[in-house]
Amino acid sequence: MADGVVMREIESGDVMDMRDETFANVIDEINARQSQTRLSVVLAILFGIAGFLVGKALGGAAPVLGVMAFLPGMLIGKWLDGYRRVSVLYYDLELDAEAAYGRLVGAFETLTLCAGRWHVAAGGKIQDLTTWKRNAGASMLVDKKPTTLASTLPQVVRSNVTPPSIQVGRQVLYFMPDLVLVKDGNRYGAVGYADLRTQFAPTNFIETGRVPSDAEVIGHTWAHPNKSGGPDRRFKNNRQIPICRYEALRLSSATGLNELLEFSRTNVSQAFCQALSAIAQLHQDSSRQTLSAD
Repeated sequence: MADGVVMREIESGDVMDMRDETFANVIDEINARQSQTRLSVVLAILFGIAGFLVGKALGGAAPVLGVMAFLPGMLIGKWLDGYRRVSVLYYDLELDAEAAYGRLVGAFETLTLCAGRWHVAAGGKIQDLTTWKRNAGASMLVDKKPTTLASTLPQVVRSNVTPPSIQVGRQVLYFMPDLVLVKDGNRYGAVGYADLRTQFAPTNFIETGRVPSDAEVIGHTWAHPNKSGGPDRRFKNNRQIPICRYEALRLSSATGLNELLEFSRTNVSQAFCQALSAIAQLHQDSSRQTLSAD
């Protein structure tokens, strides 16, 4: 609850429930490798202890040698972890698949150019007049924070492609050519493009913070409005607040993905959603051709 408003979380389910049997072996391998003990930690401790004991035996230099031995142990362990705990995903895409993925990457870059990019964690409807006045006449309260959009791979994966990625709260979505890889801490799940649902729509937001440089201001309200929409004279310093036209994008799946994003510009999500749908269609067509061949 926030400011007397019941907030409903907009949150994905357990990442381990996000399984597409087509990619089950890949996800199982990533999770199995990720669960292995970090040799960088083990060897750093062992080398440090060994250095300490050697230093003590030599007389008085134990702490110094312990610290000096700690770093080589960590570096050697990190090098070994690079082979033990990392999965390799190599893609040799057909021309149509490469073109479709290129359109997805291009549409994603348009999203990254928005001055304002947020992940919406929760929302709640304002029910009473007092709360409505206290929140500049807003009909909804939202809990949102700036989020990160970047082209990057998770540390546990090496690949010949660098996918678009979106931070959505505690999870990160990686848009690989064949699946959406979902990272939650040290665990990974997957959503097939055919199972990914998208929705986008413009939304009006009463911006009490800094207005993004590319946002469209469509009007103003008062920090404390009266019923008619004018300023409530009982409040001092009752300033005007801009109303911005943003765009909301929802990503969901039947397996539990449920995330809401917001961007400071409108007409930026459609190309991204169309690119996702095009990749899904390619995969479905490929599956039908495989079944026909069988």
